[in-house]
Amino acid sequence: MFLKKKRKIKKVKNNINYKADKEIKDTNKKLDKINKILEESNILELSYILGNKKEVLKRNLIAGISRGIGIGIGVSLITALLISILRKIIMLNIPIIGDYVADIVEIVEKSR
Repeated sequence: MFLKKKRKIKKVKNNINYKADKEIKDTNKKLDKINKILEESNILELSYILGNKKEVLKRNLIAGISRGIGIGIGVSLITALLISILRKIIMLNIPIIGDYVADIVEIVEKSR
């Protein structure tokens, strides 16, 4: 009789341990999922930046300079491309369009 009670107690303990292990594994999976989401969203970096005003100023300054240079280069390239296309249209000697485009190219070249 004593052995039967001992075995039952062992089964109950094993069952409790199994349930606890399963809950711990589930909790670890959920924590890993939360950790992955936080890493992907860069919340740690954002909290560091928001806490450090010099870092915010430095990043915004670099971003502004980069945007300004990018816009300047982009506008220059597009304008050069448009002028070369307009010059080719002038070479075709299309009566009405050619004169109009020639006037535009003259105005652009005078403004340089």
